[in-house]
Amino acid sequence: MGLKVIKKSMNGLVLFEAQVYSDERGYFMESFRADQFEELGLPVQFVQDNHSCSAKNVIRGLHFQWDKPQGKLIRVTNGAAYVVEADLRKNSVTFGKWKGFEISKENNYILWVPPGFANGFVALEDATEMQYKCTAVWNPNGENNIRWNDETLNIDWGINNPIVSERDSNALAFNQWIELPESNKF
Repeated sequence: MGLKVIKKSMNGLVLFEAQVYSDERGYFMESFRADQFEELGLPVQFVQDNHSCSAKNVIRGLHFQWDKPQGKLIRVTNGAAYVVEADLRKNSVTFGKWKGFEISKENNYILWVPPGFANGFVALEDATEMQYKCTAVWNPNGENNIRWNDETLNIDWGINNPIVSERDSNALAFNQWIELPESNKF
């Protein structure tokens, strides 16, 4: 099997470790296997791939799509990131809680995130590249974000002086989001 389950948490998150085969020529790894996902009851159809590159200390997030929610299969192909997932599913036992994972090119972890989570990360190295497969196409009219430093979620990003976009700095507070009609979509 190409992917080994390391941890299951937060009522749906699954952390995998890819088996890497290395020699003097380089390496080979499987980053997704439909048969393994089917065995675990996870989606096997992805309709969009995304790729970002970030400087050290850049925080992106917490982003999510409420109209056509996206499941995501996340991996880091260069550098390292601390990836944070906050559960926005009101009927979930982990609603309003978050979990963080260090994912890097070195540890070859791959994270499955079901629809209904707000996703964010901080780049721990310069030129950190993150790639993720999505189960739904991006819908700019059905997306939103929660402030990265929200007091209710109280996420410990583990860094000082983050670099944050204006959009992410001006995002809604968690308590503002749960009052919106869109919050009932998950």
